[in-house]
Amino acid sequence: MHIYLLKRLGMTILVVLLSMLFLASLVHLIPGDPVKVILGPRASPAMSARVRAEMGLDKAVPIQVFDFVANALRGDLGRDFITGEPVAHLISEALPHTLILAVSGLGLAVLVGVPLGVYAATASNSWVNSLIGVLSVSFITVPAYVAGLLLLLVFAVELDVLPALGAGEFSDPIDYLRHLILPTSALAILWIGYLARLVRTNTLEVRNSNYIRTAFAFGLRKRVIFYKYALRNALIPTVAVLGVGMGKLLGGAVYLEVIFARPGLGRLIYDAIAERNYTIVRGGVAVATVLFVLANLVADLSYHYLDPRIQYMEARQ
Repeated sequence: MHIYLLKRLGMTILVVLLSMLFLASLVHLIPGDPVKVILGPRASPAMSARVRAEMGLDKAVPIQVFDFVANALRGDLGRDFITGEPVAHLISEALPHTLILAVSGLGLAVLVGVPLGVYAATASNSWVNSLIGVLSVSFITVPAYVAGLLLLLVFAVELDVLPALGAGEFSDPIDYLRHLILPTSALAILWIGYLARLVRTNTLEVRNSNYIRTAFAFGLRKRVIFYKYALRNALIPTVAVLGVGMGKLLGGAVYLEVIFARPGLGRLIYDAIAERNYTIVRGGVAVATVLFVLANLVADLSYHYLDPRIQYMEARQ
């Protein structure tokens, strides 16, 4: 386990460094000049040159990339070109909203999708199984931004029962939760369908395994066999999927933060791209990349811990 952990940590650090190098280089391909955005098209060449030097844009692109990575490793993501505020401070204010949205979306998907998959597997020959199958496939085909627009039109515009825009205030938890319902539901719909299908398929596969038939032969109760042995092993692949799902939920949160006018990391990056604000784009995408990689690392370690076959294979080696 310790060797596996060291290997995964080493790979994680390498992936983060390579991603930061790539993203810091890619951001310079965005068309537009941030100096002209800040000063306007009528700025004098001398003023433009001075601002360009203050922003570090007069250096070669490889030097800018190296400086960004070196400073980021020390926790310095630069300063906002327009306001002069530290990018790390802006991200620290926006990130909690995005994490809350992503985690709540994942939690809702697990709370609804996993029981649906389990129930469909236990009633595999009933009309309920067919209904869950149709619903899950339908949910999988609905992107988060489409679900967000539909929920917004129905519950905020037509029925007027939930707030449409904003995120509310942390100081008022009830109001914050009311603002969170629609984007969380939109973010979770696709993953509810995906988890339901995945859990159902894995559960049916495990139920036909040799060790399950052996448990029946020993006379164990059906409920004990299903929940203690079959379901636990059926959920192991789901843990690995949730790591990737967390990263995709962070990506889906970008669209929903724009649609619902929520503050968050995605909205911050979106506005920065429109303003050609390189430092915020680089810092925000770097933080999102680190979160994505860490989510996959946690999922890999959990999968390694839960699946005894992996530990057995390592022990034999």
